[in-house]
Amino acid sequence: MRKLWIAPLCLLGGVLLSGCGDSRHAQTARAIDSVASIDQDNMAELMLTAADPREAVTYFTQASENNPDRVIFRRGLARSLARSGQAEAAVPVWQAVIAHPDAVLDDQVELADAYIRANNWDQAAATLNSIPPTHETFQRYRLEAMVADSRQQWDRADSFYEIAVDLTARPAGVLNNWGYSKLTRGDHRGAERLFAEALRHDGSMFTAKNNLVLARAAQRRYELPLIQMTQIERAELLHTMALAAIRQGDVAVGRGLLQDAIGTHPQHFEAAVLALRALQ
Repeated sequence: MRKLWIAPLCLLGGVLLSGCGDSRHAQTARAIDSVASIDQDNMAELMLTAADPREAVTYFTQASENNPDRVIFRRGLARSLARSGQAEAAVPVWQAVIAHPDAVLDDQVELADAYIRANNWDQAAATLNSIPPTHETFQRYRLEAMVADSRQQWDRADSFYEIAVDLTARPAGVLNNWGYSKLTRGDHRGAERLFAEALRHDGSMFTAKNNLVLARAAQRRYELPLIQMTQIERAELLHTMALAAIRQGDVAVGRGLLQDAIGTHPQHFEAAVLALRALQ
């Protein structure tokens, strides 16, 4: 009798061992896939932040073809195309991302950004309007402000700029954009205030320094503001102020500023020299 029981038990033991082996194999495969997925995600992030945009486009194009079901690579391709100045090419890629089951509302915001970069303001507005108002992000309101600016809806633009500033810890860029909007409207004092505020958040932003000089020159205030600047930046800002003065008919002031710019620059300042020769 004892021998009769031994065979079934051995068979059952063999089946259990086989099942455990299959289970371990499946768990190992899943672990390897998980690690590979994490590595791909890390590589995608690295390519977006550190790689040359053209190299990133090549990488994400290949990765998207090899992994058509993974939306992260399509997002990376769309962002890389925008970074490399190919906004129009980025639009259909973002549209494909939005059609993916794993798409999120931020993808629609990115599509609106691509439309703006491609100078397609109506489509950008339509895309932003399709996003629920409960999706309140810095990027969304920054783009809403830009669209309102393009339509000269100044009160609406100011409202969106103000919200965007409150939604980011690094507001220098949007403050500079808001200031430029004020500058184009002729609100030179308001623009000056916003450019100065941008520089308080990021003292290295030369665009804001240059715009600040333009706002002051528009008020015929032809002295440089008290901001941090290198010697080269000082010469370039004097040059900017000189050209603004000349355009406003203050030619003598412009000539003096050009001479100061040439004398300030540590090297030969070709642009200022040519401008001074043109006056003479």
